[in-house]
Amino acid sequence: MSPERSRELTYKTKIIKLRELSDHAKKYTNKMNLNLNDKNALVCGSTQGIGKATAMILAEEGANVTLIARNEDKLKQVLSELPGHGNHNYIVADFSNPDTLKIKVSEHISKHDGFHILVNNTGGPKGGPVFSAEINEFEAAFTQHLKCNHVLAQTVVPFMKNEGYGRIVNVISTSVKQPLDGLGVSNTIRGAVANWSKTLANELGGFGITVNNVLPGATGTERLSEIIKNKSAKTGISVDDASQAMKNAVPAKRFAKPKEIANAIAFLTSEAASYINGINLPVDGGRTKSL
Repeated sequence: MSPERSRELTYKTKIIKLRELSDHAKKYTNKMNLNLNDKNALVCGSTQGIGKATAMILAEEGANVTLIARNEDKLKQVLSELPGHGNHNYIVADFSNPDTLKIKVSEHISKHDGFHILVNNTGGPKGGPVFSAEINEFEAAFTQHLKCNHVLAQTVVPFMKNEGYGRIVNVISTSVKQPLDGLGVSNTIRGAVANWSKTLANELGGFGITVNNVLPGATGTERLSEIIKNKSAKTGISVDDASQAMKNAVPAKRFAKPKEIANAIAFLTSEAASYINGINLPVDGGRTKSL
């Protein structure tokens, strides 16, 4: 074989090898590899939006995911979509009744196992000025968010303490750092949840349990669609213009995808985030003005 032919074959072999490495890398480009194998996760509000995206990613990372929401048909549908080979399950529960919620989760734990991961995620209260809000609106939001978060934490923490590993992630809002116009009840309740969470983080940190908050910015969910429609109706501009105005307020000039919020949540549930505790993490494309 001539030297030229030998160099040509060597060159082609290198090209083929590089292509194989490239193809291999592409398979893992969108996977974080957080190694949540054998971890049990309870994900609230997991039939749509951020909750569903979080359940999907945790399942991809090897966790056994238990979905929890009030619509059983939707729960069954999401359960059928969960990836991986984990022992996935669901609980039907309404977050308007904390006592019933605690009973149902306790019963599930007694029949299966406890949870290493709790993702508190509940739909926000309806919009409107805080001054005109009715007392029952505050009470309902306080129950669905803070009370339910609290009873769930009380229910799952004993197992976390025994395991020496626990991750509680509360999905709240950037209004914790900067109140949002037209979301009076939400701004009020989110602040209460953030302070509850920080206090809990201080109390549980010594047991290998972290408690953190993820603060989503404008995210492409049904909740955001409702906010945009309300803004359109109140200002008299079109839905498209209202949507574009909100995007223009974000340095990234777009809304987040639910998966982008879920990526941050998933990281905080992992061993890699073991020294991150008691923080508020905005995932908002840079919209929040405060530090």
